[in-house]
Order: sequence, then C-alpha cells, then structure tokens
Amino acid sequence: MMQSIIKQLAQQDCDLLIVGGGINGVGIARDAAGRGLRVILCEQHDLAQHTSSASTKLIHGGLRYLEYYEFKLVRKALQERELLLRTAPHIMWPLRFVMPHDAGQRPAWMIRAGLFLYDHLARRAFLPASEGVSLRQHVAGRPLKGDFRKGFVYSDGWVDDARLVVLNALDASERGANILTRTRCASVRQEGRGWHATLESEQHGRIEVTARAIVNAAGPWTAQFANAASGVSNTHGLRLVKGSHIIVPRLFDHPYAYIFQNQDKRIIFAIPYQDEFTLIGTTDLEYTGAPGKVTISDGEVSYLCEVANRYFTKQIAPGDVVWTYSGVRPLLDDSAQNASAVTRDYLLECDPNTAPFLNIWGGKITTYRKLSEEALAMLQPRLGRDAPDWTASAPLPGGDLQHAGALVENIDFERFAQQLHAQYPWLPGKLAQRYARCYGTRARRMLGTAKKMTDLGEELTPGVYEQEARYLFEVEWARCAEDILWRRTKCGLYCQPRHVARLEEWIRQMSMPEMSA
Repeated sequence: MMQSIIKQLAQQDCDLLIVGGGINGVGIARDAAGRGLRVILCEQHDLAQHTSSASTKLIHGGLRYLEYYEFKLVRKALQERELLLRTAPHIMWPLRFVMPHDAGQRPAWMIRAGLFLYDHLARRAFLPASEGVSLRQHVAGRPLKGDFRKGFVYSDGWVDDARLVVLNALDASERGANILTRTRCASVRQEGRGWHATLESEQHGRIEVTARAIVNAAGPWTAQFANAASGVSNTHGLRLVKGSHIIVPRLFDHPYAYIFQNQDKRIIFAIPYQDEFTLIGTTDLEYTGAPGKVTISDGEVSYLCEVANRYFTKQIAPGDVVWTYSGVRPLLDDSAQNASAVTRDYLLECDPNTAPFLNIWGGKITTYRKLSEEALAMLQPRLGRDAPDWTASAPLPGGDLQHAGALVENIDFERFAQQLHAQYPWLPGKLAQRYARCYGTRARRMLGTAKKMTDLGEELTPGVYEQEARYLFEVEWARCAEDILWRRTKCGLYCQPRHVARLEEWIRQMSMPEMSA
C-alpha cells in the first residue's frame, strides 16, 4: 500500500511541495489541501521534532513585546488567540497569569498601561480582563515569598504545541495532502514554470517529485535550504535564538501560571504542567551550532532555578529537574542587539522572477494560522486558483466538542471529559482525562471497539497501552518511542529505560510488515 503511494508520488506532480513539518509547514499544508490543491509535505525527521515542540506552550499575544513597540504583532496574535482556543479546546485552553509586582523592576504604572493595551488591542469574547490583586489574599500568593504583596492577573492560553502540529498534519492528510515524515528534500531545481525535487526517505529511498510551487518552511534550516535552491535569491536572513526550559516537581497547587520579571529584564514563566509538575522557562541565547543538536546548558538550568527561587518559597536546585528541553527559534533578523528583543513577527518572501518558491522567515505558534492564510493569498494567484479562506471556522481534529465539524461556542472541556468517561466507565479516571485532552472527540476513534481494559492490550509503558500506540503508529506518523512518549504524549515523564526499551521493541515488531510491504 505505502509503496504504491510512493510510486504514484514519483510519477505524478503536485501543486505544492512543502519542505518542513513544523507548525508553519503543516498549517500551510492544511490550508492548501482544504482549498483543493494537491499537496506533498516532507519533513526530514518527525513532525514538530525541533522548534515546534520546544516552545513555552503558550497561545498568547506576547505581553513583553509591547515594550519593543510590536503593536501590530501583538494585535494580530491576540486576534488569533481566542480563535485558536475555539478550534482545538482539547489541546488549548485559557490560562490566567499572575505577575507579582517587584518595585525594583518595571514600575506599576507601566505594567498597568501594558495590561490595558493587552486587554484592548483585540476583541475578547470569553477571556476575562486583567486586574490588580493582593497576593496576601489571592491563592496564587501563597507559594510566593512574603515580600511580594501586590500583583497583576491577566489572561492568555495554553497549548500542547507538538499535538497542535500533528492535528494540523492529520487534517491536511484527511483533506488529501501526502505527509511524508523522515523524508529529506535533498535538492530542487527549476524546470520551466515549476520545480523538480529529489526527496530521500529513510524507508522508501529516493523519490522524484515535480511541483508547481515550493514552500520553504524548514524552520532553523530555512536560510540553508533557500540558498541551496537553484535560481532562488533571498534578501532576508534568520537569527537563531536558543530557548530552554526545565520541568520540576509541582511547586504550587492551583490553576494559575506565573510570569516573573528578572533583574536582567527578561521574563520567565512558571506554568502548571501535566498535573504533577511545573514548567519553567525560557532562556534567550544566540545560537550558532547545528539546529538539530541543541541542548540546555548547566548555566541555563542554574539561571532558571535562580529566577524561580527569587520568587517561590519552595526552593529548587538543578538536582530537582526531572526533564529539560531546548529548541532553536528561527527569528527574522531585525538587527536587534539583544536576543530577547528580536522580533517574533514573520515575513513571507516569494521571488517574482522564478517559479513560485515561498520562503517563510520567522513566526510564532500563535500566528501560524494567519501566516498560512497569507501564504495561500500569495501563492494562489500564481497557481491560477481563487479558493476562499476557510480555516477560521473549522475545528481541528477532535476539537468539535459540542457538534461534529463545528467550532465550540463556549469552552466547556470538563463537561466533554465527563461525557467521555461516562461512555467508557471502565477507564481509570486519569487515563480517561488524558485521552480526552490528547484526542478530544477522536478519543472514540482511537479506542475503537474496546469495551474493557484488557481490550487495550499490553501496557507498554506507564499509561501507554497497545491500542493507543497502534493508533499513533498507524494514524499519527509515530515511528519511535521518542515520538510517542515526548511529542504525541508526555508519558516519558513517568518512564524508566526498561519501559522505553519495551516500547521500541513493540514498534520494531509493528514496523516489520510495513518494511516488507
């Protein structure tokens, strides 16, 4: 089956070849497929393996960007924020942030002014406005040191970033796009009014593809790929900035997140994570190494611990860190001196003198859908198409919690989770909740005909049964334990090496029929 698909790809052309399986690439693939374009997306590794799974997990306007007068970017992100929260309320949800006021940092009047702008730059349908609070009385004040007496509370949103990428890819696939993971675009050359590309797949070898247009959404590799493409010139570059995060055992027992001002003027978040943990980040450091080899440094771990210790009563040390992750943000180079000040906006560049070749410079998760619309607005006229925008009113897979195929009007995830558990009362409550969060209404599809726990098969790792692992392998492109434990789920937080080895063996056995097909 797979071999016939690859053979067909090699013999037929497509309208759009997208290089890169991060959030921008899959967002464009979904949008284009929904307009009837023939789409192939290739990703050299796993979906969201790099930048798009290494964010701070926020759907936000970027409060701190107001200091750099990025009003247009913040407004655009705030407009997208509530729309995205409605498209996938199982993996995205509102989150209230507490900012303790430190008189030695930004003055209170500046914070109040910034929050007023943040509240009013875009319409809010269901997120509450900001407010001042007494930390001596507010529940979020209890874990903090006593010298923080006043604070501010405002709204933003949480997102499971890696699952957001996978759901966009899944929707694109179901609308006709061909998603090829672990497939590198080795070369491209212009042929007449289109392009010829050579793809190299770990599983299927060399694949020759012709495309009417190419989208370069290669993230940290965008400049490298643009420069290597024959006949394509680019006038912009990327600035690679490393961001690292640490995960520690839970530091507070309430649903609020924190935004801390550090003495170096950086902003650090402390966010509830997977029920039992706290996520702390991020750093902003210039990066010149290989994008795929980025790791957190001892200095970054110490830095994040020190910021947390400045605010929380419960102190942490590097030895308390249970997991870390780092990513390289490919930011549009605006010549800012400080890495934290580099713009998070994006630029789309398409050379009018060649066959359509669109470079994606910069961007952030919150604005990916709008970026995708703008990309199609640039490409469609050159492809002779005029299909209308559609993604603003379409839920992502599993996001139609109230009605099939419709956006939610009021976010009531807990009601949906209760209904799902009532339908499968034999599921342990914690597992049912995780399934609801990961898959939304698609949880029923993942569970299939299972009617009791034994139908789920072997528990391969803590919390991951064969039924789910098979679904992730067959439907969501998972091909190794890391894909399942850290990107499709976060169950790696509970695993020992022996669990990982068992899952890898199971995947190897699953892969054997596919390899011989």
